[in-house]
Amino acid sequence: MDFCNSILETIGNTPLVKLHRVTAGLPCPVLAKVEFFNPGNSIKDRMALKMVEVAEEKGQLKPGGTIIEGTSGNTGMGLALAAVIKGYKCIFATTDKQSKEKVDILKAVGAEVIVCPTNVEPEDPRSYYSVAARLAKEIPNSFYMNQYDNLANRDAHYEQTGPEIWKQTDGKITHLVVATGTGGTITGTGKYLKEKNPDIQLWAIDSYGSLLKKFHETGELDMSEVYPYITEGIGEDFVPQNYDMALIDHFEKVTDKDGAVMARRISKEEGIFVGYSAGSAIAGLQQLKSRLKPTDLVVVIFHDHGSRYVGKVYNDQWMMERGFLDVKTVKDVVNARRNQPLVTVGPEDKVSDVILKMKKYDIEQIPVLHNNEIVGAISENGLFIRLIDDANLKDAQVKQVMQSAFPEVRMDTPIEKLSVYINKENGAVLTKDDSGNYHIVTKYDIIQALGN
Repeated sequence: MDFCNSILETIGNTPLVKLHRVTAGLPCPVLAKVEFFNPGNSIKDRMALKMVEVAEEKGQLKPGGTIIEGTSGNTGMGLALAAVIKGYKCIFATTDKQSKEKVDILKAVGAEVIVCPTNVEPEDPRSYYSVAARLAKEIPNSFYMNQYDNLANRDAHYEQTGPEIWKQTDGKITHLVVATGTGGTITGTGKYLKEKNPDIQLWAIDSYGSLLKKFHETGELDMSEVYPYITEGIGEDFVPQNYDMALIDHFEKVTDKDGAVMARRISKEEGIFVGYSAGSAIAGLQQLKSRLKPTDLVVVIFHDHGSRYVGKVYNDQWMMERGFLDVKTVKDVVNARRNQPLVTVGPEDKVSDVILKMKKYDIEQIPVLHNNEIVGAISENGLFIRLIDDANLKDAQVKQVMQSAFPEVRMDTPIEKLSVYINKENGAVLTKDDSGNYHIVTKYDIIQALGN
């Protein structure tokens, strides 16, 4: 029989997948090391298990003990899986910029999670680094894993990730691209690969708001480089001991927007549902394409799974609120009309008056308003059909011929999504602004907006 004794035995041996559309402008093949095939859906499973095993060997983690860690989510998941199998408790400190999905997943596997503020110095007692270190001192029979300075982190990648990539590429890899945070992945994997071929280039992708790039280039810890950023899992406001900066050939910074937009592209264009940092990695590689040649072979690490970012990167509203999506919304359509007042009719009005209004304002759709509430709708097409059947209806009241009210949508609805509401049977939608005023959006409005 072929089976694993526990889920921990499934860690590693993740696939390399060739990319096509998101790397179309590059001169050489690009392969993605898709790490969400690990049981915890991220590359951090590798080093999490390694840190636990080393702590056990050293007697730092004892039976029935508690694992303490500061984590952006993925390392916590790896540690939690190990804890479930090995019988440990877990307490994790994380930051308030991490996605809700990450926190919920950690709780789902039995961990206690403490959310700490992001925008404080690492030494601040409120930071997730400080909280984790304090808990390890206060809680009996506990051990602080400290993935940033625990060299078992990079050792895991030296022992596993590096050899896998070397074997999978038949030693033909020329560049390794890693969106890097703790430094364990790029340092451990890169050390192994450079021992095999010193000419292999290690490119680290950093975030604006992180000090790693400048430190790599100057050796200076410049805190003026540090400011809040949105990208999760990469960049740092200090230099973890897992880094060996001498191994890394280049650091490239990527904006929050470019990383998020590229992550969505990878998912839609390659069918690989990736996390935020994968988008940053490919965006950074695109920025460096002039350094590549046709004979190169690039491997990019895709750290984790997109399911951890469905409330952020894969949420249209979240993206639009941060200016990451160049999407036209219902509000854009309304503003383009300079907030022209809505033309309405009442249920007691005559149909003949409605016809006159349609001619006067050159419109085809009119909402029916009663006591400041939308109670129905009149459309030119629907009216035409009724009048053909009975011409005398022109003297009838609106309530005798009106149709169902137009659907209402939010002002921030992307116009591409209005096709759900506007169709052959229904020619418009209504929306309310912040002042409570109604506005109408028709097929014609959408055609004009998409054409501009």
